[in-house]
Amino acid sequence: MRDSAGVSPDFAALTTPGALRPGLGTVQDFLSDAARDLKLWVVGGTLPMATDDPSHAANASLVFDPRGECRSRYDKIHLFRFDNGRERYDEAAVLQAGDTPTAFDCTSQSGEVWRVGQSICYDMRFAELYRALAADVLLMPAAFTHTTGQAHWEVLLRARAIENQAYVIASAQGGHHENGRRTWGHSMVIDPWGQVMGLHAEGPGVVLADLDMARLRQVREQLPSLQHRVF
Repeated sequence: MRDSAGVSPDFAALTTPGALRPGLGTVQDFLSDAARDLKLWVVGGTLPMATDDPSHAANASLVFDPRGECRSRYDKIHLFRFDNGRERYDEAAVLQAGDTPTAFDCTSQSGEVWRVGQSICYDMRFAELYRALAADVLLMPAAFTHTTGQAHWEVLLRARAIENQAYVIASAQGGHHENGRRTWGHSMVIDPWGQVMGLHAEGPGVVLADLDMARLRQVREQLPSLQHRVF
């Protein structure tokens, strides 16, 4: 996100060698240790990862398996730009766009294999990305502005769940930040029918929901829209 000068306070360090290298850094170590200690899959939102351009970083989401190994990395493809005369944002000023839709397979404790598709924030406006992922679960860590979030956040999330007949897990920053910006928040989990299963508006908190493979299959069998696609 940018301040009124068009510079990103959150990513200001990216114009220096401060962007992270794979496998190095306190945050990556923490995520790896947490996944291993808790024996869980952990997706750490997003991190600024170094690219071949020292003035631009990738906005990357890393996935760690229950052994603490990094199993997947997705670099945000769509970079946000917005200007309504009061707020101005341009992620391309400090970020380098990714170019690869990314998904990974996650085996639950019951032995079911889920295909999990990764995306980040502004990506959710581009439905074609999620068609390419062809996933059972769609991840969408985000920091929507209060302006765009109030207007579009929930409707976009529910649309992506409905049209892909997939669970959506969207964790989001919410509230007033020290640099003056305000984010919408409203972290939520949505089922393949588009129903909101859990929601947390702002502040620290946890949203819990059970993902049911039988429910996923039921929705896809009763209304087989994914089989009816022409394009």
